[in-house]
Amino acid sequence: MKFIHLSDLHIGKRVNEFSMIEDQAYILTKIINIIDDEQPEAVFISGDVYDKSVPSAEAVTLFDDFLYRLSQRDLQTFVISGNHDSPERIAFGGRLMSQSGVHLSPVYQKDIEPIRLIDNHGEVAIYLLPFIKPTHVRAYFPEATIESYTQAVKVALNHLAVDESKRNILLTHQFVAGSERSDSEDMSVGGSDNVAVEVFDAFDYVALGHLHKPQSVGRETIRYCGTPLKYSFSEANHKKSVTVVEMQAKGDITIRTVPLVPKRDMKEIRGTYEELITKSNYDHLNLDDYYRITLTNEDDVSDALNKLRTVYQNIMKLDYDNKRTASQTIIEGANDIEKKSPLALVAEFYEQQNNQELSVEQRAFLTDLIETVWED
Repeated sequence: MKFIHLSDLHIGKRVNEFSMIEDQAYILTKIINIIDDEQPEAVFISGDVYDKSVPSAEAVTLFDDFLYRLSQRDLQTFVISGNHDSPERIAFGGRLMSQSGVHLSPVYQKDIEPIRLIDNHGEVAIYLLPFIKPTHVRAYFPEATIESYTQAVKVALNHLAVDESKRNILLTHQFVAGSERSDSEDMSVGGSDNVAVEVFDAFDYVALGHLHKPQSVGRETIRYCGTPLKYSFSEANHKKSVTVVEMQAKGDITIRTVPLVPKRDMKEIRGTYEELITKSNYDHLNLDDYYRITLTNEDDVSDALNKLRTVYQNIMKLDYDNKRTASQTIIEGANDIEKKSPLALVAEFYEQQNNQELSVEQRAFLTDLIETVWED
């Protein structure tokens, strides 16, 4: 039996005020093409379908179109809600959609009935556990000690009475301890949302959602497939992909990835303004990509962002890296401030802010300006 594992679509997301909806529509079509090539029996979508709990109309329309295209193929689709989703909105219409092979996780209510698929090796039980917090589980198990995310997930899974002699798959959306985060993910103080990997021992494959970098945790078959697109510059070097899982007899699982090539990549470049605006330095780049540009000029370039956008039209972020930004000097109050001349005070302030002294030209300009102000 073959599965395609997806998660964290974040449909409707904006990155540095750029709408990603066009890029998301493009990559979802690429995923459909991969599904047509791979011919899986099932597709897993492990949460964070949307970027907001109340998604925009265009985000809902795009996901509706994706689900419809999946329903037109000879496969089963499984969807759970993540921490960015409204579980009630994801669950809406689930009983009707299941007749078309689209299975939506209901809001967590203690009892989770698996959906069973059959192949030549027998039965595969698929469990859908949406994103849960300790408070969700305590409501159904008031007698249990549930103070952490690990305890919450453990209690929820132990209640399922999984038959470990058969093949079992779990879709869930949690942060598993030991995995690697990215800047675009929600984080809890002190790792309070960590879930110990041991709670998943009963499952042959755990289709995780939540983290944006493709990775396995603890063992190869407990896996985050990652996002289909890059959603922060901390992900600029990630290799985005879909995860393909092939399950034979119990204990016989192979995992591989199929690369995803976006409409626009996310890249970081640096140099002086003069270097980056010179055609020979950018004619090898895809200028339609999203860019974070770091200028190394010592002096700020007037209207640099708009000037650079004449070449790099999709600049998401502009930074400086120079002596001024490298130094985080703490300005101390001076008791002898009244004894210093205005020029001396401005010169000290400039040096503290920019980590360099005033130039001869700057001193001359300030001297003339101060004299003019004093005359008035």
